[in-house]
Amino acid sequence: MSERDKHLRLGILGGTFDPIHIAHLRIAEEVLEGLELDKVCFIPGAMPPHKTRQRISPFEDRLAMTRMAVKDTPFFEVLDLEGRRKGPSYSVQTLREIHLMYGEKLELFFIIGMDAFQEIKTWWEYRNLFDYANFVLINRPGFSIKDLESFIYSLDASLDKKKDADGFISPSGNRLFCSEVSMLDISSTNIKKMVSAGKSIRFLVPEPIRVYIQEKGLYKNHERY
Repeated sequence: MSERDKHLRLGILGGTFDPIHIAHLRIAEEVLEGLELDKVCFIPGAMPPHKTRQRISPFEDRLAMTRMAVKDTPFFEVLDLEGRRKGPSYSVQTLREIHLMYGEKLELFFIIGMDAFQEIKTWWEYRNLFDYANFVLINRPGFSIKDLESFIYSLDASLDKKKDADGFISPSGNRLFCSEVSMLDISSTNIKKMVSAGKSIRFLVPEPIRVYIQEKGLYKNHERY
């Protein structure tokens, strides 16, 4: 296959990234390697519709920290497209925009935690998501595709399990499957609590981000987050 005919295998990992931490980076690294992706794009959400009751840091700070985290990794990239849109950050809009950016040779892989996936029925136009991307479910302890089968069928998205295929397949040809990655018990919520309590977060986030949080005075009053 010539370079001209080659499809771009692009992973996307979205989130508030408030702050981005080592577990986010490790997930991206292992999925990229395991699925032989060309790169993974990190997409900070500007106004996540599912976190309207939570206070999140300004988009500019979260974008800056995400860029710091990936700047020395050539196969990682940060897209600020959700910050350039007005209103809530709907995933289906983001997927459509990415397809317009990269063209018809794009093969897209939407990386999402198993727990977040189980809330997908609350997402805007969720059935259309499977038209634009493969879904890579990051396994959590106690979860598996087998456990999710009834839930997946309840989505009414025409996802079908094929005997000779890994996971489920949508009418678009995109797949939905599990990816086993290293389970690092790190969360942005706990990091914020630690900062608020005056505890060290060294080695939980890349060092430039630890310094940025300290210099900006982020998360000092965790009760407000």
